[in-house]
Amino acid sequence: MTILCLIDRSALQVPAWEVMNCFWSTIKLGKRSATKSFGTGKRENHDSSGFYRRKLFMLRSKACDSDCSADIPCELINTVINHSCEDMSEVPDNSVSLMVTSPPYNVGKEYDQDLSLEDYLSFLRKVLQETFRVLAPGGRVAFNVANIGRKPYIPLNSYISVIASEIGYLMRGEIIWIKAKGAGGSCAWGSWMSAGNPTLRDLHEYVLVFSKARFDKPGKGKSTITRDEFMAATTSVWMIPPESARRVGHPAPFPVALVERLINLYTFEGDVVLDPFMGSGSTAVAAAKNGRIFVGYEISPEYIDLTNKRLATVDQMRQVV
Repeated sequence: MTILCLIDRSALQVPAWEVMNCFWSTIKLGKRSATKSFGTGKRENHDSSGFYRRKLFMLRSKACDSDCSADIPCELINTVINHSCEDMSEVPDNSVSLMVTSPPYNVGKEYDQDLSLEDYLSFLRKVLQETFRVLAPGGRVAFNVANIGRKPYIPLNSYISVIASEIGYLMRGEIIWIKAKGAGGSCAWGSWMSAGNPTLRDLHEYVLVFSKARFDKPGKGKSTITRDEFMAATTSVWMIPPESARRVGHPAPFPVALVERLINLYTFEGDVVLDPFMGSGSTAVAAAKNGRIFVGYEISPEYIDLTNKRLATVDQMRQVV
């Protein structure tokens, strides 16, 4: 930056005092960059305070009574509760570090109800409200959802983002989960090679990320993410293959690899992870493998049994190691 100032002076006859001001500004800033009207090419040691003082970002989360987190009761540790997650009264306020889930999409799977869009969104609102209560300040939500249908196309990601904002969550980002080759077999083209009615074939789903009350996570803990894993996890596009429904024994299993990445990115070792729609138990498996406590809800006793069988396999693998 000093060299540029000297070049400018010789070419444009800039007074010497302006050159010195440029030089001392560089020293005082410690080579920090700041957001300018045309942006900046390098983000390391970047001062974005001016950017976030703009009115666009004057959004506030619903206030919390306390920044303190609570402990969950011993009887809930590593447990799946057999009833609807619309009522999670067993779980204390401010006790969960991360909620990660993939809800039923209401599209005709064996566990789905036939709800109207209004009723379905009302159901998800209740779950997100209960989740807000049990999350600790700074706790995160990672909500996997796919947009559904073509006649019309229903953007569930947009609806859920609005609902979460109305409840008081802070939106943190949107991960595009590309399901790689496992999602490439769709043949719902609409009108084949014709402008009559071509249809887009989704190869991705979303993971919507929110936090409660604050952006940072209070306190300190042991992180379990490597440098390379962190670099991959902090991009907005993730390529993770889907799980085999036949192998797992569930119509729409949540990939353990996806949950593991979310857990290692957003929680410390020993933190509590909640899954309101436990299903086949992928969240429980990922938590157990990575030293986290899980608590979940599931209305199907058969899927709770499946979760326990998968957890037993994790325990066996640990004993072998």
